[in-house]
Amino acid sequence: MKILPVIMSGGAGTRLWPLSRTLYPKQFLAISGRETLFQQAIGRLIGIAASGSDLLPPCIVANDEHRFLCLDQIREMKLSKSSIILEPIGRNTAPALTLAALYARDELAQVDPVLVVAPADQMILDVQMFTQSISKAVEVAADGSIVILGIKPDRPETGYGYIHSTDAAEVKRVDTFVEKPGLQTAQKYLSEGSYFWNSGIFVLRASVWLKALETFREDIFLATEKAWAERTQDNGFIRPQADAFSLVPSESIDYAVIEHCAKHPELQLKMLAMDAGWSDLGAWDAVWRSSEKDDSLNATHGDVIVESSANTLVYASHRLVTAVGLDNIVIVETPDAVLVANKERSQGVKAIVDALNVCSRSETKLHRRVHRPWGWYDSIDSGSRFQVKRILVKPKATLSLQKHYHRAEHWIVVSGTAEVTCEDRVFQLNENQSTYIPVGHVHRLSNPGTIPLEIIEVQSGSYLGEDDIVRFDDTYGRV
Repeated sequence: MKILPVIMSGGAGTRLWPLSRTLYPKQFLAISGRETLFQQAIGRLIGIAASGSDLLPPCIVANDEHRFLCLDQIREMKLSKSSIILEPIGRNTAPALTLAALYARDELAQVDPVLVVAPADQMILDVQMFTQSISKAVEVAADGSIVILGIKPDRPETGYGYIHSTDAAEVKRVDTFVEKPGLQTAQKYLSEGSYFWNSGIFVLRASVWLKALETFREDIFLATEKAWAERTQDNGFIRPQADAFSLVPSESIDYAVIEHCAKHPELQLKMLAMDAGWSDLGAWDAVWRSSEKDDSLNATHGDVIVESSANTLVYASHRLVTAVGLDNIVIVETPDAVLVANKERSQGVKAIVDALNVCSRSETKLHRRVHRPWGWYDSIDSGSRFQVKRILVKPKATLSLQKHYHRAEHWIVVSGTAEVTCEDRVFQLNENQSTYIPVGHVHRLSNPGTIPLEIIEVQSGSYLGEDDIVRFDDTYGRV
């Protein structure tokens, strides 16, 4: 029996703003430990192989805008092989899972693997228990069942879907499936004791998903299949046809299929309870619950000093943050934004993000440090007609051959070696050397060395926007 790990990595993580941004969402952040949530998710699913399963290389379904983040973090793991399917536009989890199932149907020699489907943005504290639960779920799903991993609730959570089962067996029959109840209903579910949270982790054969989707949401199935049939491949990415995929209805796995399956016993919807320290880190209160705390139940990350406070989370990413006399508060600091919120209202951060989007504020999309496939840049300072950036270029990486119509650039090498192309000249700069790129000159910056190249760039001109760029050649296909 073949098993295909499927990592769903298309989320935006808006409730963890300002740390999570649209173009650098929470799954690519190292919120706990040294690995990112995305890397932890891949590592857990690869770990299934230790149980003797016949594991296929993982399939990752991600947003096109995150493709280089995926690639970089996979390379950091030294993962020998994987498949990355890029959604040209977000269409929720049902179309994303359908892409993975179609990949299994068409690219894996008709083996009809069991899909182990997991979000990329969850935390699991007990990996051994997770592996045991997944192995058991795979055995059950092999016969055509759809298996959900359920979590025994410990509070009346309104942000999760609930699974109801009165079955006393280890692998339970699902009676009903309820999406995100109100607080009063959630309290009732908690007291009854026969309800479980939906972890968002599903185990089922590819053919079973496609058949169920075609039965309940044929519109999603046909539209996604059309986009998949016209797919292209480049630079190691699989791309469904963009225009066709934009017509796919947006819907979750739960609403599209799972709720219907609960009403059709012949579809064998089952649940396996998992006790592995699960959290979806859906908001800052969940980060607080998952963090190590002091005697006053304060959780801190980064350079933080807390006095006379309790039940508080302080997350510092860039500078010293201090707090005095706080109770039940969340403080999150980044170089360009600070969040202060009542911990019990942390789900409301999404409303802040919505308000920023109405104002077209860039803080919802990007951090001050912007990651690119060749490295990153950090906008240190700016003013009328000037901008200063700190730029890091990875070893052997190169920026696009480009020009600007409205700005000139001054480059100062801080460390490493720079190879500079400016019009018909190609030359090297070493530490403490500098050069000038006039307005309109075709230029390129490369790092020929084996250590990172760091430069300070001073831009000057009448317009300094990132869209003032004409690319003539690009290693990463961005021309």
